Amino acid sequence: MAEKARAAQAEFATFNQAQVDRVVAAMAGVGSAAAEELARTAVEESGFGVYADKVFKNRFASEHIHRSLQGLTTVGVVRYDPETGVVEIAEPMGVLCALAPVTAPTADVLGKSLIALKARNAIIFSPHPRSPRSSAMAADLMNKAAMAAGAPDGLVQCMHNVSLAGTNELMRHPHIALILASGGGAMVKAAYSAGKPAIAVGPGNVPVYVDRSVTDFGDLAHRLVQSKIFDNGTPCASEQSLVVDRPVATTLRWALEREGCYFLNEREAGTLRGMIVMPDGSPNVNVVGCTAERLAELAGFRVPAGTRVLVAPVLKVGRSEPFSAEILTTLLAWYEVDGTEAGIARCNELLNFGGLGHTCGIWAENAQVVAAYSLRAKAFRVLVNCPTSVGAIGALSGLDKSLIIGTGTWGGGIFSDNITTRHLMHLKRMAGQLGDFGTAG
Repeated sequence: MAEKARAAQAEFATFNQAQVDRVVAAMAGVGSAAAEELARTAVEESGFGVYADKVFKNRFASEHIHRSLQGLTTVGVVRYDPETGVVEIAEPMGVLCALAPVTAPTADVLGKSLIALKARNAIIFSPHPRSPRSSAMAADLMNKAAMAAGAPDGLVQCMHNVSLAGTNELMRHPHIALILASGGGAMVKAAYSAGKPAIAVGPGNVPVYVDRSVTDFGDLAHRLVQSKIFDNGTPCASEQSLVVDRPVATTLRWALEREGCYFLNEREAGTLRGMIVMPDGSPNVNVVGCTAERLAELAGFRVPAGTRVLVAPVLKVGRSEPFSAEILTTLLAWYEVDGTEAGIARCNELLNFGGLGHTCGIWAENAQVVAAYSLRAKAFRVLVNCPTSVGAIGALSGLDKSLIIGTGTWGGGIFSDNITTRHLMHLKRMAGQLGDFGTAG
């Protein structure tokens, strides 16, 4: 696969901008058209998530990401500065290896394929063992779409027989230039130890602070719940904890209950606490992406029909409190604090425990509170009065459209941005005595 990708990428690197853009547009169109089929396959194969939400993610990865790439120059001269005489020329990286997570086995392939080929790279996917068929289906569609638009065969490929040994061999292959690692902690660590440059993402464990300046609790509760239940809580940017200013805690609780949230009593919380994480602190895969009713059933208690989110009132953060960890399901931890200072401290405590550099949120109508929170939050995406699960990827915000959320060095990565094409290409720089280069072309 690596040999085939290298040969294809060498030919693709000679394409001009119009040819590249035609290939990427064809891929986006095919991905969008197949959004429903891919979503159905992903849910059936992996057992995770919600069909309609995976359709949305597939279309976001195809249509929204494609629109964000339009007009971006990735071939030839990117920029010329007449004052310094520096000319920047785009160069592809080569063949990329990408790890596709089980929580987004098709959308991840669609989005990464677009940003990789826009920069004239090839890409090979190593899918999660629970979703190889759906990831391979998406990759095959992307490769065929590229070929139909004139690209060589082999620019987008996917492993079918998935194993840790095979993935390690792929990551270490001499033709692999860069690893894009989205997935569990073990795979991210494997990517970093492969001896290749890597762009990896860390956990989210997203805390959201609700300030006493909020006035419309009905709208807030509705948007929080809609965000939390999106794809059954599997996005890494999904809200994990609510940190609520005490004067508004009761009012928010009532509003959340009207939206289908169920607050656990001590017995129920104790039962669920004992099963949501494994002895090593990692999430129990059996609770990831469950509905709230299914989650309660697994824990051995019942909740009212129509319950959408389980809420666990807690006091601590750390290994002794499993609810403070990133679980990626329809479960929220609930903390009450006194004032903005305490809210910022608690949110940073949660991020330090398992989400540094990723995402946090704040709901407030006091600009000074928003400013104080944003300046001190230990996350590189601060969503203000915006749902985090889709806001962090740029769906309801002005952030770059991407399903790859960088956590910077705080989270063990390199980039703090939403990862897109500009991170997947090199810039060659001409400098010195260039004469009249600018007017010449």
